[in-house]
Amino acid sequence: MSAKCDICGKGKSVGMKVSHSHIRTKKTWAPNLQTVKAVINGTPKKLKVCTRCLRSGKVQRSV
Repeated sequence: MSAKCDICGKGKSVGMKVSHSHIRTKKTWAPNLQTVKAVINGTPKKLKVCTRCLRSGKVQRSV
C-alpha cells in the first residue's frame, strides 16, 4: 500500500517521541490520505490524495 499522495508526493515523516522523563523512541507521522475519484485527462481515476490537496483545489473530483 502506497503511503504517498499521488498529487504532491507527501509521505510519511519520521522523528522522535519524547516522554516526560525524556525517553526517546522512534515515531512516524502519516499524511491524511483519502481515496478519491478524480478526473485525469478527461477520464475518472481512483487516486490517493492528501486532504491538503483536496482542500486547496488541486484535484477535480468526478461526479
